[in-house]
Amino acid sequence: MFEFFADYGLFVAKLATVAVIVLVVAGFVIASTKRGAHHDELDVENLNKRFENLGDAVRRAVHGKAQLKKDSKERRKDEKQLAKKGSQRQRVFVLDFKGDIRASATASLREEVSAVLAVATKDDKVLVRLENAGGTVHEHGLAASQLMRIKQLGVPLVVSVDKVAASGGYLMACVADRILAAPFAIIGSIGVVAQLPNFHRLLEEKGIDFEQVTAGRYKRTLTVFGKNTDEGRA
Repeated sequence: MFEFFADYGLFVAKLATVAVIVLVVAGFVIASTKRGAHHDELDVENLNKRFENLGDAVRRAVHGKAQLKKDSKERRKDEKQLAKKGSQRQRVFVLDFKGDIRASATASLREEVSAVLAVATKDDKVLVRLENAGGTVHEHGLAASQLMRIKQLGVPLVVSVDKVAASGGYLMACVADRILAAPFAIIGSIGVVAQLPNFHRLLEEKGIDFEQVTAGRYKRTLTVFGKNTDEGRA
């Protein structure tokens, strides 16, 4: 009997091991598939339709179906007249940029700008809804350069800020022809902060000299081990 349970336990352990291996392999395959998937698709939403549907829902509740039907008929009539004249309302392309310290959404912004510029004209407008507290200079500089592409084509650019566009985010906002900000939004505050310890006096007490060679006068003005001066700080 003991041998039976021992063999049975060993069988269960082997079965469990195989199951774990299968699950691990399956997870690896799924993860690899996701990593290899293409993310070059853009989701485009017609905001006019969304707002019209919201308005229709309110009108239906307030005025009833009859008035809603009448309003919808008038709207379609106006749209047909514009189409016959070969004109249309100004198109506004809305892009969202929610940044982090590395402006990691820049890659998506680049693709979105490319898509917009493929169809936009100087009669259109681009609105970027920006939320970015700043971060590294070169990353946000690259993000700002994507917005510059819109300006270079001559398409009016507006940046709206509901919460914050500070430091690198403000750098991006300044590219726009116009900035729209909520009443309590934080705009601006570009600053550079640098802090470092200095061991000069400790080395001096131990009789240790420190020498530094630079490629130019302003290549390195403050050091960790040398004596810092007011001129260097300035």
